[in-house]
Amino acid sequence: MNERVYEQARWSLADLIPSADRPEDIGSDYLDQLERAVSDLEGKRTILSPDITTDEFVALLTIVEHIGSLVRRLGAYGQLWFAEDTHNQDALSFRGRVESVIADAHNRALFFELWWKGLDDSATEQLLSASGDLSYYLLSLRRYKPYTLSEPVEKVINIKDLNGVEALVTLYEMLTSDFTFKIEVDGEVKLLTRSELMTYALDPRPELRERAYVELYRVYGENSTVLGQIYQHVVRNWADEQVGLRGFSSPISSRNMRNDVSDAAVDVLLDVCRDNVDMFQDYFRMKAGWLGMERLRRYDIYAPLDTSEKTYSFNEAISTVFASLNAFSPTLASHARRVLDEGHLDSEVRPGKYGGAFCHGVLPGITPWVLTSYNGKGEDVSTLAHELGHAVHALMAADHSTLTFHSSLPLAETASVFSEILLLEHQLASESDLELRRDMLARFVDGTYATVIRQAYFVLFEREAHALIKAGATTDALSERYLANLSEQFGDAVDVGDEFRHEWVSIPHIYSTPFYCYAYSFGQLLVLALYKRYKAEGSAFVPKFLKILSYGGSKSPQEILAEAGIDIASPDFWQGGFDVLQEMIDELAQLKGSEMS
Repeated sequence: MNERVYEQARWSLADLIPSADRPEDIGSDYLDQLERAVSDLEGKRTILSPDITTDEFVALLTIVEHIGSLVRRLGAYGQLWFAEDTHNQDALSFRGRVESVIADAHNRALFFELWWKGLDDSATEQLLSASGDLSYYLLSLRRYKPYTLSEPVEKVINIKDLNGVEALVTLYEMLTSDFTFKIEVDGEVKLLTRSELMTYALDPRPELRERAYVELYRVYGENSTVLGQIYQHVVRNWADEQVGLRGFSSPISSRNMRNDVSDAAVDVLLDVCRDNVDMFQDYFRMKAGWLGMERLRRYDIYAPLDTSEKTYSFNEAISTVFASLNAFSPTLASHARRVLDEGHLDSEVRPGKYGGAFCHGVLPGITPWVLTSYNGKGEDVSTLAHELGHAVHALMAADHSTLTFHSSLPLAETASVFSEILLLEHQLASESDLELRRDMLARFVDGTYATVIRQAYFVLFEREAHALIKAGATTDALSERYLANLSEQFGDAVDVGDEFRHEWVSIPHIYSTPFYCYAYSFGQLLVLALYKRYKAEGSAFVPKFLKILSYGGSKSPQEILAEAGIDIASPDFWQGGFDVLQEMIDELAQLKGSEMS
């Protein structure tokens, strides 16, 4: 039987919500179900007391879980429909309507969370023991007890966010998704999307790399006043709510609470990243020599060592990703294959499409949706492996509740980054061209800089930016601070052009999910340590890794990793990830040295 040949395609959202004859009728059945479920929960309000029976409590949880499933389905459809075409007025209308309905449902159901958070510890013990898979969800709610406000205030915040900060983030997404970029290639001026433009940032020709970055930040720079103003409002809103109203000790503490990771553990992670920045500075100095340059420019840090400009057909890329997963675990490969077989991958390159890559695992057991723009480059293959890894993680946790199958952000990158390493291992083993092998290894090290150091420095910038905005800093002042951030990252190893002062306004995560980015550093360093154990233990490691994935979000990151013998508050653990990286850099240096000798 011949293997299926995969081609680039647009995804189908029919498995989430069926299409309708009229756009305004899409999702109407689920909207009706949500109204009935919320009304049902409201009708149970009178039984909420310290004397509630376990049977009554479990029945309430069933309704809460059903509401959560409906909210996720409707909200995800709005996000995914908008992401596939940010110009689509029907998609934008649906997303806005659903967000309003969800905010109303949240407000009407809010009394349950507030009652649960307010119970005495003695009253919760028996109820927790009867809650099954929802116990961690319930414990997570109670962690917020000191930071929870009165019901009327919480309702006002939800309403305010819908038409305030969330609307601002939507405007940011619409503005930036509509950007187009001009670049001259071989005498032809091309008009490109951001994803298409950035393929030239990885071109073997240094002049094209420079043109790509200069054009990218020319466009963002011309719009930096507006984008910077949006960011300032996002930051002020975050500070006013999280610190001013809720009482968190710092802006980042709120994110750490959501991630169920202590402030101290995050500080240790960021400090260890900062302490190891010289490792990459040394690497960039070596890379400059390999490229025949006296010193790298910021345009060149991802430059390929090989000049063959090898491209990969979409089917070749998908087949390679599947093979790399299958060699580790056929279960993982089978899960990844579902994404394509069920039409849940959008890999086309087209104007108006969200300019990034992501995976959205919506509900347990339903195959996640993956968005990427595939341009045939080596890094596009890695992106496919990464995003399909996210999908695999969600499907591995399918036995959990809607409210506990999503892993916390710090563990969300575990399967995705591990999939990238498995891809690299497979490619190195099957590629006979020595130059391509060296380029693959170098590309992984380059990518690790982007995932570990670059993301950690985004968060270090965010911490400073939040403080600067509180003190009244302008957008220009933030851009100056960002240049200083880059100067610390690269030292004297890399020349940084002045246009990179605008890079920060091009980072969507700092708008939509403040302080998100350390999850990438966390995930990459964690996976490097896990991969080292895999190489030492062989097949005996596979079930241990699958078990980590299978927890989803049903336990805290600390509990899940402690079971695997990992202490996330230990600097030695994070340093271990950097030690693996150093070994890779040393191996690459030896390979290049052998080539030149």
